[in-house]
Amino acid sequence: MSVLPIRVLGDPVLREETRPVAEVTDEIRRLIDDMFETMYAAQGIGLAAPQVGRTECVCVVDVEGERFAFVNPEIVHTQGPKEKAEEGCLSIPDVYGDVERPSKVTVRALDRNGAPFEVSAEALLGRCFQHEIDHLHGKLFIDYLSFLKRRSALAKWDEEKDKYSGFIRILKPGRPASEHPEEEL
Repeated sequence: MSVLPIRVLGDPVLREETRPVAEVTDEIRRLIDDMFETMYAAQGIGLAAPQVGRTECVCVVDVEGERFAFVNPEIVHTQGPKEKAEEGCLSIPDVYGDVERPSKVTVRALDRNGAPFEVSAEALLGRCFQHEIDHLHGKLFIDYLSFLKRRSALAKWDEEKDKYSGFIRILKPGRPASEHPEEEL
């Protein structure tokens, strides 16, 4: 397994629509393993393929030991009231904002072996599913912020972005990502 460089805000790959995976191959399984390794090195709880410069429709999540690899995920149902909570992103380090999302979500996907499955989640796990699936469609958490809050978040990012030459964030295994790892999706 390898820790991959994380693409940060400004890299065009973060705004691209991913392409569906036709077959779950050893290469896709290796990508999944590398994404988990990268997510753990960044002390995050979710990571999508565009965040590591890939265009496959793949994301990984690990919230409190509930670990998922999603290939071609789609949200098939949401329910309950929308809830607001703070989110961050491994591709926009040290920037946070309150995002409103449905409280419960059901996702259909293929697992790392190509078998279809469906899972429902709420609270932080459900929020993480939604955040990572958004990445697969070129959408970032800052897109949900009000005009003023988005402007403030982008101003904070303007202060940080020069740390990431070429829009790339290099990690080492076990290196802490931020003071709020539980909120880095």
